[in-house]
Amino acid sequence: MNTSFKHAGQKCLQWIVHHPKKVFTYSMIFLSVSFIGSLIQGIFFPSDTVFTIKPPALYSKSQMAQSPTVNNEREMKKIVEELKILKVKRDRKQLQKEDSLRIEYLFNQFQKLKTQ
Repeated sequence: MNTSFKHAGQKCLQWIVHHPKKVFTYSMIFLSVSFIGSLIQGIFFPSDTVFTIKPPALYSKSQMAQSPTVNNEREMKKIVEELKILKVKRDRKQLQKEDSLRIEYLFNQFQKLKTQ
């Protein structure tokens, strides 16, 4: 059985050597049909999953992408400091309408940063 595979393989190789134009034509037809088939599949039956590659944080250029937790902590500290200032203002009973809106906004921002 092993010899029959070798004999068939040698016969196939001899045919390829003697008919290079036919081999090239058949291979080009196969490649063209495969390409057209993949185009049709991609256009009419697109994949549901989108493949995206995120670069590692080490190679990213922006500071925000490199360390979002550190930036979140900085923002949270700024918010806490501003809320402390507004608390002192409240204790002195000097709060205004703008201050209460600012407190509400800062609280919402703090909650957003905390959940990230």
